[in-house]
Amino acid sequence: QVQLVESGGGLVQAGGSLRLSCAASGSIFSINGMDWYRQAPGNQRELVAAITRGGSTNYADSVKGRFTISRDNAKNTVYLQMNSLKPEDTAVYYCHAFVVTTPGYEYSYWGQGTQVTVSS
Repeated sequence: QVQLVESGGGLVQAGGSLRLSCAASGSIFSINGMDWYRQAPGNQRELVAAITRGGSTNYADSVKGRFTISRDNAKNTVYLQMNSLKPEDTAVYYCHAFVVTTPGYEYSYWGQGTQVTVSS
């Protein structure tokens, strides 16, 4: 089994910063893509940022220039640095990863989510 554990959420004022972390553990051979999603009340879960094993990144238009995704492959950890936060960034943030548990076998895993609240 594989577990993804997020940390770093909390309450921050508009214009502030937070850094989310997500550490994967368990039966891991390697990890391919790692992503951050978010879901606000009444909204669908949306992709915020994605990073490949090689470090290529992709961002939602709403966070470009403010958020930065990065990863440490040696630690099986992905990060999301969030700057210039806005009230509309308020949501539960979920970590997601495509984990290879055995060569040739890749599975999708989700973290439990961490709340980010931005006050105006």
